[in-house]
Order: sequence, then C-alpha cells, then structure tokens
Amino acid sequence: MGTRGSKLALTQTGTVADALRATGVEVEIVKVTTPGDKSLAPIATIGVGVFTSALREALLRNEVDVIVHSYKDLPTAPEPGITLAAVPPREDPRDALIARDGLTLGELPPGSTVGTGAARRTAQLRALGLGLEIVPIRGNIDTRMRKVTDGELDAVVLARAGLARVGLVEAITETLDPIQMLPAPAQGALAVECRTADVDLEQLLRSTLDDEGTRAAVTAERALLAALEAGCSAPVGALAEIVEDLDAEGKVVERISLRGTAAAEGENGAVDMVRASALADKDQAAQLGKDLAAELLDLGAGTLSGSTE
Repeated sequence: MGTRGSKLALTQTGTVADALRATGVEVEIVKVTTPGDKSLAPIATIGVGVFTSALREALLRNEVDVIVHSYKDLPTAPEPGITLAAVPPREDPRDALIARDGLTLGELPPGSTVGTGAARRTAQLRALGLGLEIVPIRGNIDTRMRKVTDGELDAVVLARAGLARVGLVEAITETLDPIQMLPAPAQGALAVECRTADVDLEQLLRSTLDDEGTRAAVTAERALLAALEAGCSAPVGALAEIVEDLDAEGKVVERISLRGTAAAEGENGAVDMVRASALADKDQAAQLGKDLAAELLDLGAGTLSGSTE
C-alpha cells in the first residue's frame, strides 16, 4: 500500500491498512516521495496532482498494489488504468481555526495575520470583510501550527479532518461554519485506488472500505469542481450532505443537498463569493454537481481577475 510519508498521510493510510488487516489480508505500507513533498512553493504554482502523481506512477509500475490519497488532492480527470476502488467514511469536512489566545475568527482584530495555503480559503476570508491580512503558507500540520505558537502569525486555517486524524482537535479554537467558509470539494474524504485490471482487489477494497453516502456526496462536490474548472479558474468551495426528504407519496427518502461557492468580481474590485445550493436524488450526484456549477457560472463565478493567486 503506497502513501506519502507525512504524519497525516501515514495515519490515514494506517486506518485503511488496519481495516484490511481485520479481514485477514496482509498489508505492507510503502512510503513514496512526491514532488509536492520536495517543494515549498504555493500549490497554485506547482500544480494540481503534485501529491498524487508519484503514487499513481508507483501503482502503474506495480511497485505497490493500492494507494491512499486525501481525496481533495486528486485531479478531477480520471487516470487511465487506475480505478477509484473505495471512498471510506468521511471525517468532519469543515475548516478549523487555530488562533492565539483561544480567539475565534470574529474576535481577531483587523490587521491580524492569518495563514493558509489555499486560494479557496484566502478568497472566502477576504470576502468576509474582517480586515484580516492573509499570509500564504506551506508545510505540514505541525509546521503551520508552530507559526501561531511562535508568534509569527495570529492564526492559521486548516482542515479539521487532518487535525482529528492526528489527535490535535484540542488545538482548534473555532470550527468554521460552512456559512462562513465552505470546504474544498471532497475535504475530509479519502480515496483508495488500485489498478483497473485488479478486479478481485477492487472488489475487496470496495466491500471492506467503501461508504455509499460519502461516495455520493464527494461525487457531487467533485462534479461541481470539474465543471467549474472547465469554465473558470476561481477558487471553489463545496459541501454535499445526505439528507432525509419526502417523496411525492410522502415516504422518507435520502437525497443529496449540495452547496457551492466560487470567487467573483464584486463592487470596486472587491472579492465576492457567489453561492448556490440545490437538492437531488442520491443517484443523481454527478448531474447535481454539474447543474450547480452552471448556476454558479451564471451568477458570475470566475469573473475575478487573478483569483487563483
């Protein structure tokens, strides 16, 4: 089983390995160094897939049989010869603030420095109009948190799921409501891939690890992202949830609720985040994402010049 060598990646892969071992499968974890691990340049500069390409190459060279990713790191285009075998149950997908003195986002004074490596978080933080100074950062969880404890920054924003997986939830000073900040598409979810030719292995992974609700939710979010990538370069946030609804006969059914946001040009050059939401049957996840992306584009998503920086 191939994985990146970071603490978070090893922890995530370890949970997948343990689930397989519980069925009697013998698992060996192999560390694979990716270009993203060697560079401290902003993600927008080094490109989508920088953390996943080396893992996929190792899989296709038969050096490993299974690879585990943070799902949000995957490019939206499928990779020939590789199958998404399983999407395990998702951690809390929301973003989290770690701030000095236990402060929440609303308590940070104007001019406070907030670190993030994500264009999506940068755009949404600026759109809140709190007068914060957003500072680009890279590095693992410990490196980013240290910038706050050492006094270099007033706060950092990280994925709550990563903090939970490495046992650092107590460091969170505020879990950000999606009304304030929608997470990245598929944030908190894992993607377990194998070679398309390994049909028996795919079946084992799917039957042991796959969570139907999580797969449907992230399918909707990623379909929205893929459709927006074709029409704009704006930072995108999305969150889908499985909800109960009533059908035409009054029976309780499960549907997908999807919220999406993307940057747009506001008045006087300010950053606006256009938002939209929609509901669909669970088996219409991909179409729901495409339809909501079209609505966001109609609302002006992607009209902000330089929005990916």
